[in-house]
Amino acid sequence: MEKVTSKLTVFFQEPFWIGVFERMSEGRLSVCKVTFGVEPKDYEVHDFVLKNYYRLRFSPEVVTDVKEVGRNPKRVQREVHKQVQNVGIGTKSQQALKLQQEQMKTERKIVNREQRESEKQRQFELKQQKKKEKHRGR
Repeated sequence: MEKVTSKLTVFFQEPFWIGVFERMSEGRLSVCKVTFGVEPKDYEVHDFVLKNYYRLRFSPEVVTDVKEVGRNPKRVQREVHKQVQNVGIGTKSQQALKLQQEQMKTERKIVNREQRESEKQRQFELKQQKKKEKHRGR
């Protein structure tokens, strides 16, 4: 049976509130970053997750090690308290976000290049048409 765990970290990063969704399945981590703008209330975050989770664009998966160990509940409570106090996202999450950012950048470059080339081709055809019309004496 496949076990999937998700974690949402909301923190303040000048000037916006940022949410980082981390999804772990089969030892692979994928991340998605969402900008909330103003500080979101708990119910707003809950509504956002319910309505938009399946529309989120997660980064490509990054292999990570998963530790499955039975833990002391007091220790778990201390770790949760530390995570609440800790501001920011983990290094694996940062790597996954960076990978997603680079992927989006290359896609954007490809689209922009195609648009530029199509515009150049259109301008060239326009020039050729004008040349032909001049040559015909119109």
